[in-house]
Amino acid sequence: MLPEIAPEEFAATLDRVAADVLQSVEWTEPPVDALEVARRLGLEVAYDSRQPSRARIVSLRGFGDAGAHDSILLRPDPRPERLQWAVAHEVGEHTAAQVFAALGVDPVEAPQSARETVANHLAGRLLLPTDWFGPDAVACQWDLPRLKQRYATASHELVARRMLDFEPWIVVTIFDNGRLTFRRSNRYRRRPALSADERQCWRLISETGQAHSIEGPACRICGWPIYEPDWRREILRTWYDEAALEDATYEENSYDADPAAAD
Repeated sequence: MLPEIAPEEFAATLDRVAADVLQSVEWTEPPVDALEVARRLGLEVAYDSRQPSRARIVSLRGFGDAGAHDSILLRPDPRPERLQWAVAHEVGEHTAAQVFAALGVDPVEAPQSARETVANHLAGRLLLPTDWFGPDAVACQWDLPRLKQRYATASHELVARRMLDFEPWIVVTIFDNGRLTFRRSNRYRRRPALSADERQCWRLISETGQAHSIEGPACRICGWPIYEPDWRREILRTWYDEAALEDATYEENSYDADPAAAD
């Protein structure tokens, strides 16, 4: 986001601000309902089917008084997780100033995309708070369906992508309708090339419609099908033994779809 800010400091600040927001509205356990969080923050949530974006914050003047208040206008969507993400993102926009202030950054001087980046990261941390998600993920051995069940307001994709914010070294890979749409590592801004074992795991999931795992000499792959009548998605989480990957072929982290497109 900001070249002069260390990634560790940026992540810790995001964690702290998101935790402060949830504490301020007395939200103490998952799942987090972003719409209710917004209301408790004083942000009225209303639906507007005419707006082009999923959600936006507007300042509305109240009737019978001179005061104005911020509201979130939300475009209807049949997927609850998309509504949750949209509102969480707007709450992130609403509280982004706290992140900039904590980092000692003037938002006016920050890159144009910085506020959007902060809002995206805050949204993920509001729906999947670090202090809850990390221990829960370790306890269930990073099992995607179990985490999705506990954090029901977050999409499968968002849950999988959030795993990248934690140790150990992993790669998350997503296929949609037979096409690679997302592949990212949480180390060094690079990722090992898709391996034969990963392709085999993906193929087994696609052929059987069931979760599979593969133990390789340098990695452990777990994969899950997320299927609907008109959409087939497979998600892989690959854990790497760093010592065994000295001779691996690496690629840049180039596949990075918008998390707002999460299922």
